[in-house]
Amino acid sequence: MDRIHYAGDSILTGTAIAHALIDYAQALAQVGASATVDVPIRNEDGSMGRSEILIGPASQLIASEEKSRFDEVRDEVLVKRMKNEAEQLRHHGSPSPAAETTHREDIETWTDYEL
Repeated sequence: MDRIHYAGDSILTGTAIAHALIDYAQALAQVGASATVDVPIRNEDGSMGRSEILIGPASQLIASEEKSRFDEVRDEVLVKRMKNEAEQLRHHGSPSPAAETTHREDIETWTDYEL
């Protein structure tokens, strides 16, 4: 798992999610755009939760590996979507800086999480 440090706070999420989030933030910064991403997290007590993270040109994210006694947080659909969005931004850019929100309801299929 990885801990994402952002704006004086941090969240614990899956390694693939953290790396895709940082890559997406970099791609958004390259085109001067921003987005809000709804990310699955592991709460301190081990339960699953969600955090919305605003990423864009001024984002200063740090991902650091963290050992945890809890199972890895996974969301293959979200990871794939962020990777696809990053690739699209790098190849086609953004017509104008804009913010978009990625919500759970926006994605057709979500992975169920087991504790």
